[in-house]
Amino acid sequence: MQNLVEHKLNCPYCGEPIAILVDGSIAQQEYIEDCQVCCRPIVFKISISADDELIIEAFHENE
Repeated sequence: MQNLVEHKLNCPYCGEPIAILVDGSIAQQEYIEDCQVCCRPIVFKISISADDELIIEAFHENE
């Protein structure tokens, strides 16, 4: 069963606020999604901490 959670953060390129949906039932994920504002590719690395908190990191494509 999917546990979709909306998360808001700022684009690492343009700095504009964006919202993404994260499947919280997957412990480790990495994927690329284009910014909704500037259309540049953002690399998202998502994990779950020991106390079940989502850790979401966003990077430039070449970082």
